[in-house]
Amino acid sequence: MSLSLKEIFSFYRLMRQGKKAKFDRVLPFGEYVVDRWEKARYLGFGDGASIYDSATIFGDVKVGENTWVGPNVILDGSGGLVIGSNCSISAGVQIYTHDSVAWAISGGKEKYQCGKTEIGNNCYIGPNAIIQKGVSVGNGVIIGANSFVNKDVPDFCKAYGLPVKIVLPEEES
Repeated sequence: MSLSLKEIFSFYRLMRQGKKAKFDRVLPFGEYVVDRWEKARYLGFGDGASIYDSATIFGDVKVGENTWVGPNVILDGSGGLVIGSNCSISAGVQIYTHDSVAWAISGGKEKYQCGKTEIGNNCYIGPNAIIQKGVSVGNGVIIGANSFVNKDVPDFCKAYGLPVKIVLPEEES
């Protein structure tokens, strides 16, 4: 099946109008034609998981059931990335399993450094948070918006800031 440019734009305007009327939102073109749940199934994510078309995934990424991956997210699985079930990965989040620091400062002589990164179940990762390679985030964790997570976060903690500050459950009032 071949569509003309005129037919594609007509489809786009129709879809845009429908989303605006129903949800009061306007999306990038790809979001009108890609089924987020089908994309998650294609990637081998758990049942009920969804991922926006604008998200970038590379390497070995495993995601549990009912996890939502928002727009403009980067999931780097080059060193192995596991994200649990029932998580919300907000817009703009970047989760890494490698870095190129040694490679860059050695003039390309050293290899990229990799480390498995894990996110537990029932976690909320706030918008634009960055999680560094090799970090483990426990179950039930809340990561604040714009945080830089450069160390492990235990179960049921809140973590926020640049670099991240961890608030243990018993420290909350």
